[in-house]
Amino acid sequence: MNKILLRDITLDGIRKDILIAEGKISKITPHQAGPCPVQDGTETVDCSGKVAVPGFVNMHTHAAMTLMRGVGEDMVLRDWLDHIWAIEKHLDEPFIYWGTLVATLEMIKTGTTSFNDMYWFSPEAQKAASKMGLRNLTSFTFLDNFDREQASHQRDVCLEMFSQVPSWDPRSTFSVSIHSVYTVSEETILWVTEFARKHGLRIHIHVSETRKEVEDCKAAHGGLSPVGYLDELGVLGSDVIAAHCEILSDEDIEILGRRKVNCVHNINSNAKLASGYKFKWKELSDAGANVCLGTDGAASSNNLDMLEAMKTAAFFQKAWREDPSALPLKALLDLATVNGAKAMGANTGRIEEGFDADIQIIDTDSTFFLSPGPFLANFIYSAHSDCISSLISGGKFVMRDRKVPAEREILDGGRAQLKIIENYIKH
Repeated sequence: MNKILLRDITLDGIRKDILIAEGKISKITPHQAGPCPVQDGTETVDCSGKVAVPGFVNMHTHAAMTLMRGVGEDMVLRDWLDHIWAIEKHLDEPFIYWGTLVATLEMIKTGTTSFNDMYWFSPEAQKAASKMGLRNLTSFTFLDNFDREQASHQRDVCLEMFSQVPSWDPRSTFSVSIHSVYTVSEETILWVTEFARKHGLRIHIHVSETRKEVEDCKAAHGGLSPVGYLDELGVLGSDVIAAHCEILSDEDIEILGRRKVNCVHNINSNAKLASGYKFKWKELSDAGANVCLGTDGAASSNNLDMLEAMKTAAFFQKAWREDPSALPLKALLDLATVNGAKAMGANTGRIEEGFDADIQIIDTDSTFFLSPGPFLANFIYSAHSDCISSLISGGKFVMRDRKVPAEREILDGGRAQLKIIENYIKH
């Protein structure tokens, strides 16, 4: 792997030279003006006027849903799910492959270098993500609808898929997903948890997304909330990635914190589906949970833009708490970078020596940065993702000057897949 020198790039307000070697950040030094000594095999990139930011880590996606945007608008979650599931019956492997390629193209264009995915035909999804150079945590998803025959079949498919994981690309990591407590039987939840712990896998699950989910769970399980129920089953732990965590009691927060669960905030999806918006990020963090940020799938959030998700998350926090200091800029950046990396078990999320080289290169030559204010404020609250000029993932450029290899082919390939579902969409 060739070396890359990012010369005269601003990092934390200081002009630096960043050397990338073997996929990692090898050395960071103060920028030295004058001629640059060229090392053998090192590509020198002039980054004057540009700023380095860690690549975003999108901690909750259904990536191939990029081909299903807008197919279920103006619906509450349960109606939306029924509509989506009716469409998903007709999906196949090529649809997932091309849909995930479209998703990774969009994520690259918006600064994401790592993502956590819960969807169908996982081998095709990881193949697409790896082809595009993005780190991915890709799961086999269990959704048995309390049907024993279906549960048995899903276990067999999961075991077969797990046996093939050694052939996966090194940037892909296998995990398991439990869709939710309202779609997966207790027997399956226990089997998945035991299987994951036996093999050191992460467990991805939707938790307490809506008030109805919580009320139905309490009615079915002796007053236990989804968090309480999962804790009683022994599911919760630091290897669990719990998406949404929107409707929580003080007791739920204490449990999630004590179990060191990774809780993922998906503000755009939750607000759009009217599931909730008063996410308790500070309370969860103070209790000991690791709080991350995600976009959810593009069929509910409508895009995979983490910069937009950061801005919306901060604005909602400030508004409902009636406190403009409710989600400070540095904490907001951590939600979208290093906290997600911790949840994935990845050595990324920071631009420091020894970390994997996942770096956004931000072009500040625009009106949005013509300001004496702090860079992060301009980047998150003022700019749009088209200020991300280039992206490095795992020490390789996956985008240069807003150009991504094979972009036209991906768009055409994705468009060709739409015919599969067009007949099943109710507008």
